[in-house]
Amino acid sequence: MEIIINEISSFQQEIEATLSYEEIQSEIQDAYREESKKITIDGFRKGKAPLGIIKKLYGEAIEFKASETIANKKFWNIVDERKLNPVSTPKMTDIDFVPGTKLSFKIQYEVKPKFEVKNYKEIEVEKPIFKIKDADIDREIEFMLKPTMQLETSESVDDHNHKITVNLQRVDENGVPIIGQRSENIVIDLSDEKVNPQIKENAKGKKVNETFNFVFTDEHHHGEELHSEEYRYIAEITKIEKFVKPELTEELIKKISKDKASNIDELKSQIRKNFEAFYTKQSEEIVTNNLLSEIVKNNEFTAPPGYIKSVHKRLIDIERENAKRYKMPNFDETAVTEYYKPRAEWNAKWQIILENIAEAENIRVDETEIEEYAKKESETTGISVEKLIKYYKESSLGSMLLEEKVIKFLTDNAKIKDVEAEEKVKVKKG
Repeated sequence: MEIIINEISSFQQEIEATLSYEEIQSEIQDAYREESKKITIDGFRKGKAPLGIIKKLYGEAIEFKASETIANKKFWNIVDERKLNPVSTPKMTDIDFVPGTKLSFKIQYEVKPKFEVKNYKEIEVEKPIFKIKDADIDREIEFMLKPTMQLETSESVDDHNHKITVNLQRVDENGVPIIGQRSENIVIDLSDEKVNPQIKENAKGKKVNETFNFVFTDEHHHGEELHSEEYRYIAEITKIEKFVKPELTEELIKKISKDKASNIDELKSQIRKNFEAFYTKQSEEIVTNNLLSEIVKNNEFTAPPGYIKSVHKRLIDIERENAKRYKMPNFDETAVTEYYKPRAEWNAKWQIILENIAEAENIRVDETEIEEYAKKESETTGISVEKLIKYYKESSLGSMLLEEKVIKFLTDNAKIKDVEAEEKVKVKKG
């Protein structure tokens, strides 16, 4: 078999192969045997006609039909032997079969381009440091206590620690009620952070049967154009209730902390630790995302379109499966498809870049690392180490571990500067 691998572009290759008829004769004979089972010829039972008659009547058609199957099979044999890595569905661009003489074919496919990655070391990245305030901890305790609080009737709305029941009347810009735009007995929890700030502020100090005004602004996109519409309301208060905090007993603290604390100091300490762990993870993710974005930006290249398409499909499939798993109704596939288009291209580029960095820096994942990972997981899951190793070798664990090692290398070689998150937000707003 004569094989030529043509480099069409940085991400596209073509296998050009020519085989003699003798080299494919066994596959041709297999094709005759399979086709003969389906053929009916007068004077013979189905599948029982002599091979000589079948060859005479249908030989050329059977061989031409088999030639494409044989070409595809030989292509994948070449891929395995040469350790090629197609990243999208291969496409046959030419086939030339001469019965009794030869089979030639050309098949094109995409590969991840190899290139020298630039500017991936000594990159300056800011790491936001989140300061935990006593007010944050107090607010978290309030949230934990919320399910245990009782409601008492109150004469007026003294603070946000209230729940009000209102009748809402939509009005026009002159304050005239709009017919058919009235809703009654709407319950609003003023302690909920998602509640319109105008409602919280304008309800303060009000009593039953008193009213207050507020405006709700709805912003939405029509295509790429942003539309904004104002809705004006008059709210009539029909009921006011105040949240009453329970006494923080040892029993209650144990309950809300799930036995991790037994007094207020221990509870605050536990909450602080949780915040620290959360913010540490957040900071690390921000550093990683900014670092990788900078590296992708520093290395402009064209990613294989077919590979981008497969990454795009995988991202959509993951969202679809998550929607099923968490029983989310009204999965909007069109919106998800549009959302992931630019992200698919970015992810495809990053995967190509990380593999080129791994090769340049000799970063690898060997079998012992997969075995160690399997041992740790086996202790947690109870699944045998052997089963886990087999599963991990067949899955994408190796790629995941390689990505972790590359990211660690990049962060270790980056210039990371700590900045106060709150101050950074103030600067952006200013």
